[in-house]
Amino acid sequence: MHFDKSIAPEVGSKAVSGCPETAVRKRETGFKLRRYRVTNFRSVTDSGYLELDHVTALIGVNESGKTNLLLPLWKLNPAGGGEIKPTSDFPKALFGSIRANPDAFQFVSAEFDTGEDAAKLAELAKIPVEFTSTVCVGRNYDGSYTVSFPLYRPKKLEERVDVSPILSASKHRILQVAPPESQADLKSTALQTIREMETELDGCAPLTANDLIRLRDKVAAVIPEDPPASSVIVAELRSLQTELGKRMAAILKPDPGQIDDVRDAVLSRMPTFVYYSNYGNLDAEIYLPHVVENMGRGDLGAKEAAKARTLRVLFGFVGLEAEEILQLGRDFREIRDEATELRLAEENKAGKLFAFLKQSRKPDEGPDAQLLSEIAEAKRTRSILLQSASTKLTERFGQWWKQGDYRFRFEADGNHFRIWVNDARRPQEVELENRSTGLQWFLSFFLVFLHESQGVHRNAVLLLDEPGHSLHPLAQRDLSTFFDGLAATNQIVYTTHSPFLVDADRLERARKVFVGRDGSTLVSNDLRSEEGSDTKRGASFAVRSALNIAVAEAMLGGAQPVLVGSTTDQTYLSLLKTLLIGEGRFKPRREIVFAPATGQRVMQAMAALLANEDTDLPPVLLDGSDSGRVQAKRLRASSHAACPDRVIGLDEIVGMKRAQIEDLIGLDLVAPLVDRIERRPDRLFIDHVKPDLPLVDQVEAWAAQERISLPPDWRLQLATRVKARLLETDAMALPQSTLKLAEQLMSRLLPCKTEAEPVSQDRIARIG
Repeated sequence: MHFDKSIAPEVGSKAVSGCPETAVRKRETGFKLRRYRVTNFRSVTDSGYLELDHVTALIGVNESGKTNLLLPLWKLNPAGGGEIKPTSDFPKALFGSIRANPDAFQFVSAEFDTGEDAAKLAELAKIPVEFTSTVCVGRNYDGSYTVSFPLYRPKKLEERVDVSPILSASKHRILQVAPPESQADLKSTALQTIREMETELDGCAPLTANDLIRLRDKVAAVIPEDPPASSVIVAELRSLQTELGKRMAAILKPDPGQIDDVRDAVLSRMPTFVYYSNYGNLDAEIYLPHVVENMGRGDLGAKEAAKARTLRVLFGFVGLEAEEILQLGRDFREIRDEATELRLAEENKAGKLFAFLKQSRKPDEGPDAQLLSEIAEAKRTRSILLQSASTKLTERFGQWWKQGDYRFRFEADGNHFRIWVNDARRPQEVELENRSTGLQWFLSFFLVFLHESQGVHRNAVLLLDEPGHSLHPLAQRDLSTFFDGLAATNQIVYTTHSPFLVDADRLERARKVFVGRDGSTLVSNDLRSEEGSDTKRGASFAVRSALNIAVAEAMLGGAQPVLVGSTTDQTYLSLLKTLLIGEGRFKPRREIVFAPATGQRVMQAMAALLANEDTDLPPVLLDGSDSGRVQAKRLRASSHAACPDRVIGLDEIVGMKRAQIEDLIGLDLVAPLVDRIERRPDRLFIDHVKPDLPLVDQVEAWAAQERISLPPDWRLQLATRVKARLLETDAMALPQSTLKLAEQLMSRLLPCKTEAEPVSQDRIARIG
């Protein structure tokens, strides 16, 4: 199953490119979710602000709390469902406190870019438009909302130095006035009042709203009750009074988020959230009485509620009523038994017993012709309804899903409702649940998404919990790309633990989710950060795996793979290759990649997978240990029978029986580092090692004599130390004999027919 990233997420719409720039550009006219924060919700104490992109992946191991980061965002403004459930949503440690004061606990807050709506919000809030470009909406456990504008910082105090110039300017203008004799006292009083006000402003503390009210009232007290109409002094005093009043009003101005018109405008423009999990996948066979019952219940568990939701959407989408389909399918016995139950319910106990005995003695009566005709007509009506609904689903799904020609058929048999599927590749109809889980997931997601994200929900934010986890890795990778197409009109946040849903070229969308040391769920934009109590760094492992897959694909695309027996061999050989290339002693035409494979059967399988386009099997390099020699013999007799020279033994390169990769590197470099693995023995390994015997055998014998328990990965630890030592120096730290043998080995690994140095007869004799 493959996903086409160009499929538009709305039926009938034009195919949309999946590029991020297109997605962002198409959403500039509406609110766009920038970041959000979860507090005191289930396992989340405080997630901190989680920055979002047009597509955001929350990556974490099972039980890390990924779902608990999606659910509160859904409940912020759900497109459907999303009720706050105290027993599920309240953190258990705070259950009593939240239950007593739900309005005091906010469980989610989200910041949105308001786009073109910023101008309208600024007009309603009566603040500059630059302050309304971002809005924050929070929701409390009592269901109430809070609205605020993070960029708006209203003045709560007025600096004295900002008011003094206003008083000075007003005093100067009054001094310039030559009033008539009748206003001489007014001028004198006005100047005296302003001087007193200036004296009050000599302090340092900022002015409060009450201070400004008092100053304004002082000015108002100077103005006569019936002032002359043409008085310049009165006009100046009124101007001063107005200016002080404006500054006072700015301080007393209510928070824009508390203005009803502003709140209503924000909440009406906020995108809705569509949540979908795998629990909602449709089953092939549906028992209608349970469907009817569950659709009316509000106490279902998460799994049952998700299925009921998808079924509700399915029946609503195709224009069916589950109750009607159930009733239209009733036969004579069901109708008769229902009528009998109703009649008996109206009678007393004695009447019920008499009617039961009477009914038990009567032969079973069949239906009359009229009832039979009504039953037949009802079933025919049901059949037509189901056929029409099947056609509608097939057509609408086909418009949206371009990767197949699936045809759906609904069938009702008594109380049972089934969904059958076929397509051109598989023309035989089978039940939905016998098709791939991927098809079940995508059909179910299609129904919920199409129903809840269209119309007024066109710009809904999609919250996908573990999407496509049952899909093939290729389909998962395609799904990750497909999200870009959906994001053209709908922002997406999804959870996953699969590296195939986190492409290496989309790491900017990845966020790590993990359990902190206090047991709460945490999230981080920093992919390198520690992961609390998870010492294995499970979230980082998924991210690194995605990166490793991309790197491996890029490297293997044009490289010559070489199978080796262990990671230790891989470490040493990669080191030798790097040093030889750096010295100009080795110039491969293609990159050589060493791939560790343990065991003959694994090597055979990997050799088949890594075969080049010209069908050449990759070379295999095995050590001279007993197991290595057995594997080499079996490979030459099986997978590499046509090219036995592609199976190379280290013992024939080194000229030593039972030789391993350490013997190729050289005794002088490796032996001194052995003692760093274990520092306790009195008898150091370097003092007793012999140059003509395999080094690994000697280390193991020495450890046994000294009663030292070597760690299982001691050879890899040693290889890491050798690698670090050589990279700090250069290839000259290796003996010339080692470099010559390494050149010979690398030339034999090349894909071209390069002549290798012949193996001398005396060396073969020494190998035995």
